[in-house]
Amino acid sequence: MSTASSTSSTEPASAEPPGAGAAPGDAERQGRFAAAVDRFAPALGAYAVVKATGLTVFLLLLSHTGDFLRKDPGRGGGAQPWDVLGTWDGVWYQRIAENGYDPQLIPLHGYPLATYYENSAAFFPLYPWLMRLVGAVTGLGPYGSGIAVSVLASFVAAAGIFAVAERLGGFRAGVTAAVIWGLFPGSGAEWAVYSDSLFVAISAWACYCVMTHRWLAAGLLAFAAGLNRPTAAALIAAVSISALVALVRRTDGVARPLTAMLITPWGLLWYVGWVGYRMDDWGGYFKLQRGAWNRYFDWGASTSRTFLDVITGHWDFWQSNPAPDLIAVALLIALPGLLVLLLRLRPPLVLVVYTLLTVFTALSSNQIFGNISRYLLPAFPLFIGLAIALRRVRVPTLVGLFAMPTLAAGWYAGYALFELGIP
Repeated sequence: MSTASSTSSTEPASAEPPGAGAAPGDAERQGRFAAAVDRFAPALGAYAVVKATGLTVFLLLLSHTGDFLRKDPGRGGGAQPWDVLGTWDGVWYQRIAENGYDPQLIPLHGYPLATYYENSAAFFPLYPWLMRLVGAVTGLGPYGSGIAVSVLASFVAAAGIFAVAERLGGFRAGVTAAVIWGLFPGSGAEWAVYSDSLFVAISAWACYCVMTHRWLAAGLLAFAAGLNRPTAAALIAAVSISALVALVRRTDGVARPLTAMLITPWGLLWYVGWVGYRMDDWGGYFKLQRGAWNRYFDWGASTSRTFLDVITGHWDFWQSNPAPDLIAVALLIALPGLLVLLLRLRPPLVLVVYTLLTVFTALSSNQIFGNISRYLLPAFPLFIGLAIALRRVRVPTLVGLFAMPTLAAGWYAGYALFELGIP
């Protein structure tokens, strides 16, 4: 006779699922975080790949020529290739982060296109404020903190562009739009000591908040954009007009869109007013831009004239730089097509107003012609129309299509911008 022996296990009958012991609120937050990672990771990963590749090519080109070693540290030069990313406007932002502002209008004589000395008040404060904050927390210097803010903001911008594009055209379109953001002419400024990434991050999420009826958040973001750069006027107008339409139609009540309208302009107005007050001249900011940097509104006369000069081979205009100028011409030729691809989608009003005003602002001012590629970088809805047009392309074909631009961006969006031109 045999007896069956039973053994008792010390293991629990069923394993407890991860997070089962956590409070309901913690589990919900963990679930939302995991869902956000799943949603955004492909777009941010693809963006990181194209940016890292482009930056590597940029640094290799700098090392190949060594021209940066013979240039002024503030004008495309430095001791190491990566120092170039902190030159030009980056020098001004580092000075502001270290020393703050001292707005002045100091007359300058003997120069046909300059009547005032350059002054840091021409650069808006949000980006250098964040640089100073990051430096205080991490111990990084102005250069390191500027790069850190720009890189982090570029990923926030890529996520915002993905979110807007996904809402209009689906997941594939969102990922593609984030990739195009990393390859667009002018994108070399995204990982440099420049405020461009921060501005696009704010703008993309402000537009997304309008699209999802989060009016208070949209208004606060537009307010913040006004502390980042003067072209925030396009975003302020887009949010305000969209809020006004919602207010008239009563689609979201009265209080929220009205509050958004009331708070959007005050960041921009405060800074321009503060500069004027400190200079004892309420038009001081605009006098500084025109008198020190030769930047002023001219209804596009200089853009049209320079475009004709470039395509006819005349290089005797102010700040002519052949490689960036030709890139600007190519972008202007492509611009109508990009606008058609966007507008045929019948996008939300906030995107239409923001895009058209951003393009108008970029093309209607006297400026360095080769910088048009950077001035159009904030017009991120242009990427979305193209991304949605490409969503039916198979993934292997799409990868092949973007392979060469990913490598070439190190030249046309990096080296040409920082070393062959003046970003």
